[in-house]
Amino acid sequence: QVQLVESGGGLVQPGGSLRLSCAASGSIGSINSMGWYRQAPGTQRELVARITSTGGRIITYANFVKGRFTISRDDNAKNTVYLQMINLKPEDTAVYYCNLQRDGYTYWGQGTQVTVSS
Repeated sequence: QVQLVESGGGLVQPGGSLRLSCAASGSIGSINSMGWYRQAPGTQRELVARITSTGGRIITYANFVKGRFTISRDDNAKNTVYLQMINLKPEDTAVYYCNLQRDGYTYWGQGTQVTVSS
């Protein structure tokens, strides 16, 4: 079993910044990808950013976050992934979920709330 623990969410004003962290533990094995999704009330969960390890290191961003969000993975503790968010907008308000995929299985964190409001 894999456990994902997120941290770093909160309330921030428009234009502000936040950094989310996700630490994976348990039977991690060989990780295929780690990343972040988000879900606002009344909407479907959507990809924010993802690092894929299989076949090389590939980073994917949703179009709506390019240039504002940066995903990274701890080179020393490869089971940790970060999402640096700058220039946050009210429409970025959502619950952000950490996601890990390995060996055909998908794991989710409990989610961390990000609220962008003045």
